[in-house]
Amino acid sequence: MEDDGLTRIPAMNRLLERPAARAAAERWSREEVVLALRELAAEEREKVAAGGKPPGSLEAWDELLLSRLESRLSARNLRRVVNATGIILHTNLGRAVLARAARQLLAEVGEGYSNLEFDLRTGERGSRHAHVAGLLSEITGAEAGLVVNNNAAAVLLILDTLASGKEVIVSRGQLVEIGGAFRIPEVLARSGARLVEVGTTNKTRLADYERAITAETALLLKVHTSNFRVIGFTAEVPLAELVSLGRKRGLPVVEDLGSGVLVDLSRYGLPAEPAVQQSVAAGADLVTFSGDKLLGAAQAGVIVGRAELVGRLARNPLMRALRVDKLTLAALEATLRLYRNPELALREVPTLAMLTRPAEEVKEAAERLAARAREVLGQRAGVEVVPDPTEAGGGSLPGAEVPSWAVGITPGPEVGSLEECLARLRSADPPVIAHVAQGRLLLNLRTVLPGEEDLILAALAAWRQ
Repeated sequence: MEDDGLTRIPAMNRLLERPAARAAAERWSREEVVLALRELAAEEREKVAAGGKPPGSLEAWDELLLSRLESRLSARNLRRVVNATGIILHTNLGRAVLARAARQLLAEVGEGYSNLEFDLRTGERGSRHAHVAGLLSEITGAEAGLVVNNNAAAVLLILDTLASGKEVIVSRGQLVEIGGAFRIPEVLARSGARLVEVGTTNKTRLADYERAITAETALLLKVHTSNFRVIGFTAEVPLAELVSLGRKRGLPVVEDLGSGVLVDLSRYGLPAEPAVQQSVAAGADLVTFSGDKLLGAAQAGVIVGRAELVGRLARNPLMRALRVDKLTLAALEATLRLYRNPELALREVPTLAMLTRPAEEVKEAAERLAARAREVLGQRAGVEVVPDPTEAGGGSLPGAEVPSWAVGITPGPEVGSLEECLARLRSADPPVIAHVAQGRLLLNLRTVLPGEEDLILAALAAWRQ
């Protein structure tokens, strides 16, 4: 047989008749085997076109087939990655990292049955909301609490329950758009409520709300601009004043806090965010916030406030479509328990720990990783420690710069371009997600978790191959 490369690629029928292929077809399916063989043949033809040679024996083809099928069997679409971007609540990377206590309860509840809707005291059917309602009341000071699948759903449920077919008054400066082009006016429209805008983009006064109230007004809505800032010649109505107006006119006041911080972060140099406890104390009838942002738990929409209103929300038929599952409740319960001691939460909730970690500690971690990276890369790349300020991300603490440090890598020509190096890191196991700035590939240490330095070094070591 003339060895021109292509002639060494066996016919499909010949490979399918091999014992290895027949055994694989029994384990997976004939269709899977055929697909894998077609992929391998196409790849080998490309190799020949580039001047390479395919395997020279049928046994080698058998090994390639089994390896391809095994890798496909074990492949997962949703995977853990190393976040070396420095962005703490990176929406594309899953936002909040769960606390150890949350991970432990997730594993315990997930590996067997649970008392999700079973009252262990009475032996009767219970409520899934009971697992976190008491904790929410204890931590926030609210009369009652409820959880749905995200904060947009929380706002939707409130509007559908309290304002369908009626008017909701909102400041023009608070008609925000959150991720995925999801806008407050659109949530209002979907709920059946009618939006009434008051004030201007930069200034809204109490009189603007008061003049807009009619017999059709259902509630006053205040939305925290958690993903942007309006600065300069501005004015907005404090929540306490809006509550006073609501009491005078018999209207509930609802505040959407977005990120939902439960501890004071200003003492760590971060902007002062309105805490949920403050909104409850100011008299808001209902307050909504996210579970996977500054709270640091799983994705959820949390509602706290007056018991009578929360009860009405829980009885809305829409609630069944918006309810959360046992795993979300497990992560949220375990995280909320940490907030009983705010100092413990600051240490144990990864989001809070990363936000408040001193920049000097991050720099020291970057220097340690840089020293090891130089040993791994040798002369193939330049390695240095550089400042790399970052942000909270996830629509939280907008405009707030979080000081941080990164390992900056300048690859040599034999390694490849910066974009090629980024791609090689993404193809590691687990993938390492970095970013390019200052003409370097940057590995920001603020979001690198304990033990992940070794994973980064293993990914860099592959550059030597």
